Amino acid sequence: MASSPQTVAVDFITPRHLAGGGDPAWITVPLHRACGWTYDDDPLMPRVVLTSPDKSAVLRLEPNTDGQWWVLHHIGGTGLSDWYASFGARTPVELIAGFVDALTDPTPAAATSDPFEPLRHYGWESTQTAPGLAAPDGTAFVQRPGDEHSQGPWFITATLGHDRPVWQARFGENTPPHLVTAVTTALADPQPVWRTNSPLGLPTLDPKIISRHTIAAPKALVPAALVDRVTTLADRPHPPKGEPNPPEPPTPGASRRR
Repeated sequence: MASSPQTVAVDFITPRHLAGGGDPAWITVPLHRACGWTYDDDPLMPRVVLTSPDKSAVLRLEPNTDGQWWVLHHIGGTGLSDWYASFGARTPVELIAGFVDALTDPTPAAATSDPFEPLRHYGWESTQTAPGLAAPDGTAFVQRPGDEHSQGPWFITATLGHDRPVWQARFGENTPPHLVTAVTTALADPQPVWRTNSPLGLPTLDPKIISRHTIAAPKALVPAALVDRVTTLADRPHPPKGEPNPPEPPTPGASRRR
């Protein structure tokens, strides 16, 4: 669909995990403007570093052809990283947003949750090669090697075949479960995500794998969507002063690994 000087072609794409990475500003701008994260960038280096107000989390966005582009480390009481999350370059920003929005929520959801539950709700099925679930179309997997005595890290992988990985997200074994659940909830959501210039970022144009519905939208709606996101996050209610959020229960096995 051709666009006019006043409009832009917007593609609505499913499945969302094959929609391409999207605009990094969907993550970086709200963290800074709505959540108070400070940024540290070097004009001579293609990277952005954002630090939470309490210095407990640091998010790096750094193009890396051999690894993850987005890496977040959570700093524990010892001053060392006690858990991490990372996302490949083509991880849709909507999935990363689920994670950072849950991380910065002033009144977070219950810390105990099952990251597999949103997937089961939408018909994901058990895999035979490793503990985890696979999308109905076989293009995405959520896995956690280990057992109830030795829980390992989480892996989310989007793929176009055994030898054609598209992106991977990884979460350290001590990552709070509700944060992983926020990602799997966004991953399982059957609603399309929108992209402009989508053919440039899509891993495939095969109509048997992805669906694209194109509309001509007013150009002003694209930046307005980011403004609305920032406003929505900034307006989230905070707990009354003097009533801090309850501490998260320790991750099973965490004390054993220290």
